[in-house]
Amino acid sequence: MKKFLKTKDFSVSGEEFELILDTELNMLRTHPEPKDLGSYYNSEAYISHTDSAKTLVDKLYQHIKKYNLRKKIDQINKYTTSDKTLLDIGAGTGSFLESANYNGWETHGIEPNKKARDLAMDKGLKLNENIDVLEKKGFQVITMWHVLEHLPNLDLQINKITSLLNKDGTLFIAVPNFQSYDAKYYKEYWAAYDVPRHLSHFSQLSIKKLFAQKGMRVVKIKPMIFDSFYVSLLSEKYKYGKGNFLKAFWVGLKSNIRAWNTKEYSSLLYILKRDEKAF
Repeated sequence: MKKFLKTKDFSVSGEEFELILDTELNMLRTHPEPKDLGSYYNSEAYISHTDSAKTLVDKLYQHIKKYNLRKKIDQINKYTTSDKTLLDIGAGTGSFLESANYNGWETHGIEPNKKARDLAMDKGLKLNENIDVLEKKGFQVITMWHVLEHLPNLDLQINKITSLLNKDGTLFIAVPNFQSYDAKYYKEYWAAYDVPRHLSHFSQLSIKKLFAQKGMRVVKIKPMIFDSFYVSLLSEKYKYGKGNFLKAFWVGLKSNIRAWNTKEYSSLLYILKRDEKAF
């Protein structure tokens, strides 16, 4: 373990945190980990717990979210069997589950934040507060859209998540990639570090190793190309105090162009199945 860089919570508290490199897994861990993590989500600025479209950044986020919802549904449909049971962990305000319901999925969701659960309730969705109170225990698809990085007790949580997946089920995990060009460009101002809400920061190697320990293998890695633009816009705001749309667009575009060869996109979607050789 060694210090990677120092950054801070730009959106809520202004507190400083260190990122510590786990050299064996090639991943970063946020230090220190706050005891009361929930308080760092209590902000109108935390957009995944709202449906806000007030600012330019909010509007961009919501526009991209609508496009991504269609792409997410397309992805899970490719791995569909006759059992269309879906668990979304970290469901936010329930937009993805709402789309999945419309497309014929039997959906269940987990969301710790009460405000977000209440907004989901307005959409006709009843979300559970945590995994432990789930009535149903087997799912064909489990999705985590930018959620794994938020989880404390990571090893225990991965155990719980994989235990809920059917034997032939599919796990979808989208996370930021700290080895992307935009991460290296913005350094401590990179918005996807989002400390302390993001407790873990992953590379491709770390995802493969963490889940291989649980008998899972990565069958596909797909880029999330719009994330570099949104993250770059926020990073510009954190670094300079205001969002520079043209500069952010250029950095996001450059990140995607470089990733065409390196495969190190700003965010990556990992599709995982059980490794039959592990059993």
